[in-house]
Amino acid sequence: MKILYAIQGTGNGHLSRARDIIPLLQKKGEVDLLVSGKQVDISLPYEIKYKLHGLYFVFGKKGGVDLYKTFKQAKSKQFIKEIRSVPVESYDLVLNDFEPVTAWACRLRKKECIGLSHQSAVLSPKAPVPDTVDPIGKLVLQSYAPTTSAYGFHFQSYDDHTFTPVIRQQIRELKPTDNGHYTVYLPSYDDEHLQDMLTRLPDARWEVFSKHCKTPVVTNNVSIQPVNNDGFIKSMTSSTGILCGAGFETPAEALFLKKKVLVIPMKNQYEQHCNAAALEKMGVPVIKKFKKKHLPKIAEWLKYGQTIPVSYPDITERIIDQVIANHVK
Repeated sequence: MKILYAIQGTGNGHLSRARDIIPLLQKKGEVDLLVSGKQVDISLPYEIKYKLHGLYFVFGKKGGVDLYKTFKQAKSKQFIKEIRSVPVESYDLVLNDFEPVTAWACRLRKKECIGLSHQSAVLSPKAPVPDTVDPIGKLVLQSYAPTTSAYGFHFQSYDDHTFTPVIRQQIRELKPTDNGHYTVYLPSYDDEHLQDMLTRLPDARWEVFSKHCKTPVVTNNVSIQPVNNDGFIKSMTSSTGILCGAGFETPAEALFLKKKVLVIPMKNQYEQHCNAAALEKMGVPVIKKFKKKHLPKIAEWLKYGQTIPVSYPDITERIIDQVIANHVK
């Protein structure tokens, strides 16, 4: 069986999940990998057959997506050329983790494309949504990488095709400790703002992982260092809690490690606001923006915040088997 596994390369969550899914797929058949997008801080230890530009969002420095840079880097002619170049018809199974080139190539050639992503779960009618309606954000999420069938991962299982998160084996094998610090990952804020805000909370030690800094900097109770996979995992595993965006993988792994979590969803990012709604229903505190007026709520979380119990069993191979049974004849 020939399998094409297409992965969104923007952010870290998609490739983190792929690290565990790829070896399971390789047990089932011959696997080719396609990655599009960038702004990722980790790499795959596997050969990537197709490395494409694709379409992707650019993180800003003021709490959201930088729409100007996002539109500036978009190359429509190249995107169309890439869609036409991917030989999706040569594969028995096309799996898609929110990757637009392959999704549209399949649609163009009327080829079945199976979504295997967090976004598939977010779009489920039974998944939590924010109180404020964002029809444009939802439309973008639906249209960005359309699939013919969808299997999703979310913080809880909301329907028959939604599963609990893929927690990578690297995380499952860890033994959490508590060294008293808090790990911070808010890539859409600049370092100066993070430092200014966190030094106003002097009773906590903050270990910040930044997309914007080149060398480590320590100021009072705040250390800021470039994002790196091993360093981040070490910090998160030995932390008291995690302050992060409302992405998927980082909050899921923090909950699995029994850490208390506080999230701040990115502006102009409908998916993150859906995630925040789901986490809030579970008891995870959410603040809309990282502003001074929200410091009392963060201070309250530092003092009284609780861990949220979750059960995230290792069922990834069972999901892969179900997808193959349903879609490969």
